[in-house]
Amino acid sequence: MAAGAAVPANAGTATGAATEWTQVLNNGELVALVGKSGEQIQNQLTQISQLAQQIETQLNIYQNLLQNTATLPSHMWGQVESDLNQIRSIVDQGQSISFSMGNADDVLQQRFQSYSSLRTNLPDNSSFSTTYQSWSDTNRDTIASTLKAASLTAEQFDSEEGTMSSLRSMSETADGQMKALQVGHEIAAQQVAQLQKLRGLISQQMTMMGTWLQTEQTDKDLAQARREKFFSGTAPSTSGGEKMKVEW
Repeated sequence: MAAGAAVPANAGTATGAATEWTQVLNNGELVALVGKSGEQIQNQLTQISQLAQQIETQLNIYQNLLQNTATLPSHMWGQVESDLNQIRSIVDQGQSISFSMGNADDVLQQRFQSYSSLRTNLPDNSSFSTTYQSWSDTNRDTIASTLKAASLTAEQFDSEEGTMSSLRSMSETADGQMKALQVGHEIAAQQVAQLQKLRGLISQQMTMMGTWLQTEQTDKDLAQARREKFFSGTAPSTSGGEKMKVEW
């Protein structure tokens, strides 16, 4: 009875041990599965992080593109056309000869006769007075208009400096390639405007000098024509007068 009772007891112990080992194996497999799942989750997190970095890089590229293609909110253009028109209107006053006249050569020929014309049509006292008055008015008005044009450009220095100051500020604060290019373009346009004004002043100065030299040359031609007329004339007749004799 004692031996028969002991056998089931041992069998029960063996069966319980097998169940415990199965549970241990199952727990080990579960831990392995959990570890693999953790690795997969870690890999997925790494991929998500890399994708987020790529998206951030692309967003930065788009931001740079938008920044580099952004245009200036406003443009700074000097009053070039109005300034040049003011210069033209000033030098065209009175009897002056201006650089903007398309027929300046014709006007000079009309007011200042050539040497050949003076030889064939020498002015008398009355006509010479009118001619000399025209010469005087032409030279005086041309000189005065040239000085007024120079004074006008000097008065425009303040507004031009204000324009250049704004352009320099825009150049320093330009945050994109397009804005920097636009500022450079506006500075170049401002330089062209200054060259145009300078050309206008130089042209008017040359016109003034040409008018003055034309007056000097015409005056010399007139004097030469008068000398030729004087020396080529015949002496007055002395016949018919009383003879000079010595009286004691």
